[in-house]
Amino acid sequence: MLVVHGVVLVVVLGAMTIEVVHGFSSHYTHTIVSDLSEEGPEYARAAAQRPAGQGMAVFSRTYLQTHVLAAGHLLLVGLTGQPTLASPGGEVLASSPTVVRWLSAPPARSQLQDVSAGGSSYLVLASPIQTTGGSTIGVLVAAASLQGLQTQRDQVLLLAGAEAAVALAAALLSSFLVMRRLLRTVGMVTQAAVDASVDDLGARLGTEDRADDEVGRLRAAFDGMLERIAAGLDAQRQLLSDVSHQLRTPLTVARGHLEVLERNPAPERGEVSQTTATVIGELDRMATLVDRLLLLGRSFAPDFVEAEPVALRAFMGELFATARVLAERHWKLCEVPDVVVVVDGAKLRGALLNLVDNAVKATAAGDAIELGARCDLEMVLWVADTGSGIAAEAQHEVFDRFRRAGAARGRGAGLGLAIVKAVTEAHGGRVQLHSVEGEGTTVEVVLPASCVRPLPADDGDDA
Repeated sequence: MLVVHGVVLVVVLGAMTIEVVHGFSSHYTHTIVSDLSEEGPEYARAAAQRPAGQGMAVFSRTYLQTHVLAAGHLLLVGLTGQPTLASPGGEVLASSPTVVRWLSAPPARSQLQDVSAGGSSYLVLASPIQTTGGSTIGVLVAAASLQGLQTQRDQVLLLAGAEAAVALAAALLSSFLVMRRLLRTVGMVTQAAVDASVDDLGARLGTEDRADDEVGRLRAAFDGMLERIAAGLDAQRQLLSDVSHQLRTPLTVARGHLEVLERNPAPERGEVSQTTATVIGELDRMATLVDRLLLLGRSFAPDFVEAEPVALRAFMGELFATARVLAERHWKLCEVPDVVVVVDGAKLRGALLNLVDNAVKATAAGDAIELGARCDLEMVLWVADTGSGIAAEAQHEVFDRFRRAGAARGRGAGLGLAIVKAVTEAHGGRVQLHSVEGEGTTVEVVLPASCVRPLPADDGDDA
């Protein structure tokens, strides 16, 4: 990556350096040409204003002696039939074949050309010297040394090259530091992934002082992923342990009764019937446990909830009618809002019946169990009882799988409240527990307000 980045930078910076030098040379040359172009008109104006009777040869000699030239500029005047006149140092131009040709045969119009003379390069502009009548009587050769251009161009090239080299070094160094940090994190992620693949989920990348960037977020996201994977595996191991424990009990009971029956060579009919009933009961218990576990497993699927409009009053009334036949309690259905809720009616009914079943187990004859609903900012469905309640230290774990508390401890599989939580969260809601040991328990299923719809108006009633 650094090599490719460096090659691209070299090409770009080299092209920019060449363009800078070329631009400088063009500007410098244009300035020289502009200065040389002024020499011809200036000579012509001075010649037109020379004293009356003064010949061009005398004027030209005087002009070359008094005319101030820019540094590195030279002038030659070649008049037909006269010796060549030159400004100080200008004689060197006479060694150039091009200049000699112009002196012997003045051009009809101005010509610009690079020439070499005396080991130096010059930019030369040859302009014809004409009389007022338009006849050519000689040539004015104006030249500028290109030594200054070469020197300054070398300096510009050196300066631009040095700046490009500094920019290249800074860019490569910064890229190296950035990529080193990035690739170090990528390497750590790779190593952690390799470790995780061999069931070592304890490695963590950690965070740096400045974690609020892409690299820091990558480290945090990967650590979070490892945390979730580790938590998921721990939960899976715990689930397998709990399931094996829960299934072992009915299997042991069924096996024990069957072994006792097998050891009796002539079992009585009643003994066989009792053993059969016991085994079937344990198998039913196992089937219920498996069904509930499958329900919990499906709760993570995105299509677990199949929501549809449900009239809340009718729903709660039917639920209350089903619940009140479960046991002799003081049953009460509180006022229910007349609204429609968009929920999975079957799964929500099952969750609420789990709460009712827990309330029945936590109460005795003469205790009260209350069902109700209210719609404030959210839709709240609740089941309350006046039973034994749940100890404060046990309340935080009652919604975990295979956890039992209060009077229900020791009865059931401990999956009821876990199912209630899974169904409620699948609807986008949450479960709230309020319990005081010895006074009773209230469990609330809180659904988001977005699931509530107003009851459709009855257009048939005009009275």
